[in-house]
Amino acid sequence: MTSKTRILIMGAAGRDFHNFNTAFRDNEQYEVVAFTATQIPDIVDRKYPAELAGKLYPEGIPIYDEKDLPRLIKELNVDEVVFSYSDVPHTYVMHKAALVNACGAKFSMMGTKYTQVKTDKPLISVCAVRTGCGKSQTSRKIVDTLHKAGKKIVAIRHPMPYGDLVKQKVQRFATYEDLDKHECTIEEREEYEPYIDRGLVIYAGVDYEAILREAEKEADVILWDGGNNDFPFYTSDQHLNIVVADPHRVGHEKSYYPGETNVNLADVIVVNKVVTAKYEDILKLEENLREINPNATIIEAASPIFVEKPELVKGKRVLVIEDGPTLTHGEMKYGAGIVAAKRFGAKEIIDPRPWLVGSLKETFEKYPEIGTLLPAMGYFEQQLKDLEETINAVDCDVVVSATPIDLTRLIKINKPVVRVRYELEEIGYPKLEDILKEKGYL
Repeated sequence: MTSKTRILIMGAAGRDFHNFNTAFRDNEQYEVVAFTATQIPDIVDRKYPAELAGKLYPEGIPIYDEKDLPRLIKELNVDEVVFSYSDVPHTYVMHKAALVNACGAKFSMMGTKYTQVKTDKPLISVCAVRTGCGKSQTSRKIVDTLHKAGKKIVAIRHPMPYGDLVKQKVQRFATYEDLDKHECTIEEREEYEPYIDRGLVIYAGVDYEAILREAEKEADVILWDGGNNDFPFYTSDQHLNIVVADPHRVGHEKSYYPGETNVNLADVIVVNKVVTAKYEDILKLEENLREINPNATIIEAASPIFVEKPELVKGKRVLVIEDGPTLTHGEMKYGAGIVAAKRFGAKEIIDPRPWLVGSLKETFEKYPEIGTLLPAMGYFEQQLKDLEETINAVDCDVVVSATPIDLTRLIKINKPVVRVRYELEEIGYPKLEDILKEKGYL
């Protein structure tokens, strides 16, 4: 009898579980001996539970810290390491490959053929070159267009299962109460609330085939709202791939995994933020995109900001809060909050670092490139408390919050809060609505 190939899956609580479910669960040729985790705080030292792992894993599968990878390869006699997370430079991936090979194991990455689940429904995928390109507002633009045309569109979001994985197997969000019921993190709420505000339904969780089958029951069209610049978990005979690129990070479309994969897959590429980018950077980005995928349609767009009570900002000392992942592994130096604070005449943008507490200190130590602003970190309850304590301690007049959610629903802030919103606005032609009509979605 041929022995099973012993697999270790490198992940970050998302793509790794999906790869396991689609390629390895109930597959007698392989034995997955461990997962490793990185990028997300406090997701190690737990198990992928037996209830989700299938009949071959009655004890579940342990999840370790990625820093222990060399030891794990040796002690667990690993034959093959499967790289299963995203938003990292090509050089980073190859450094991991070199380490794995030096430890004696094979290094592999899984493509669409092995991981995409098929739906009979029309499918639209919205992905990105990097975290923070503007995928969320692009998704909102599409759902608004289809919703106005009378289409029943259901969104499925890239996984963010940081809690009880069994409870999170299939999650359906249609109300704010659903967010509370599922104990959603700030990152999750940032993605789900805009759909709820529109009266729409969004699914997420761990088992993405089970999620898809539930979503299909109530949808005319499925929208895959990809996260962390991962490529789609789904495919269909009617499948439109839309990818968002950022001229503020020219070159990343050719040097990040799996952002370049997404560019290759794209039917449409939205070059976002063209109003705030340098003209030469826009031209270079579009040249690079055409070099990679000459058949994709390129749409230029902006993400105009909308500020509640801008008069509260003028002449004031402000603390700016931005979307967390965009600033951390997304590597952006600023976002819509900084733009709004400057545009509406803030006297001073206050550096929060003297007032950081607890886990936020660790965040700034891990990502020292974060600028004079505060990332909205809230992956777990203590981190949410640390965020509240830090905000309330900062010596400022006003808080400018550019996270997509209303933070005051989660924490008590002792200063006036000015919310910043942003939506997608195409410039010129074609527009996304034109593409949707051409491809038969409208």
